[in-house]
Amino acid sequence: MMTKSDKKENMPATPQPYGGNAFTNVDFDRRGRQLGFISFPHSPHSDAWGVTQIPIAVIANGEGPTVVIEGGNHGDEYEGPIAIGELARELDPGRLQGRLILMPANNVHAVLAARRTSPVDDINFNRTWPGNAKGTITEQIAAYMSQRIFPMADAFLDLHSGGSSLDILPSAIIEPTDDPALHRRNVDAVKAFGAPYNVVISNMGDKRTATATACAAGLVTVGTEMRGGGTVSLDALDICRRGVANVLAHLGLLECEGGPPRQDDQPVLELAGPAAYVYATGDGVFEPFHANGTVVSAGQPAGRIHRIWDLTAPPVTLHYGTDGIVYGRRHPGRVEQGNCCVVVASEYGGLT
Repeated sequence: MMTKSDKKENMPATPQPYGGNAFTNVDFDRRGRQLGFISFPHSPHSDAWGVTQIPIAVIANGEGPTVVIEGGNHGDEYEGPIAIGELARELDPGRLQGRLILMPANNVHAVLAARRTSPVDDINFNRTWPGNAKGTITEQIAAYMSQRIFPMADAFLDLHSGGSSLDILPSAIIEPTDDPALHRRNVDAVKAFGAPYNVVISNMGDKRTATATACAAGLVTVGTEMRGGGTVSLDALDICRRGVANVLAHLGLLECEGGPPRQDDQPVLELAGPAAYVYATGDGVFEPFHANGTVVSAGQPAGRIHRIWDLTAPPVTLHYGTDGIVYGRRHPGRVEQGNCCVVVASEYGGLT
């Protein structure tokens, strides 16, 4: 359970000034359930005075922490948004001790187009944080989150899956932080999620992500990867629903029947830098050699690329760069040079 001493230090009583022009029809301080939108003035060719609307639900009751749950960071990842939508519509506010800010489709243009990036500005929402309140629509949404939403919050759940290009083992994600106390709270919350795997992912040091920005703001932070392939996985959706409830119980917002899952015996893995990724060395069709979850070793063949349109070109074999298990594989067969074909997760050597 999150106590006052666990909350981020010096958290302001009211949100910090927001530097953009977005507005909302929900009252963040009101109790009960509210369903509404955050509206960003948007004037494309087809609409002189229109708005981009981001769906939002606020559910509040009693005394407790504020937890923000984001889905639709990428528009082709579905388990998280489904679970968030169910919470927004079905959770009885009387069961809650605290406040939930539920945002199932933050990269809304990408969600509507079922794309990883926004079709409006072609930006990857998860590589634009902490955003720019005067920038493109995608940058403005990130700025609203970091400047308006995060200052109200104690914890942040960012629910991803592998999207259209990857099939990933269902897992809860630990965002690295240099703050040992926050790292400990993040690990505890990730283990409370109860996913089959817990993985430290640093995005090779890129801090332009939602979870990196949340950690920088002092929020207890949990990410997920719930399979992918551009579809809805039934087992991953069940893991996601149950995991969100487990974390809310762990943080003290909800009671959980039987309590959150045991944490002590859950291993932690990591994507250990560039060696974790097997990249295509040219164009073709990728033939993987191993299923997700297979134990592999550095130097072992990972698969091969076929140039099926050129009979004179033999297949090119790719090799693993590190020991571990196959954590994710490319979903489309067609690859181009530089595409990620396989990802390997290794045993984590840090503090757990």
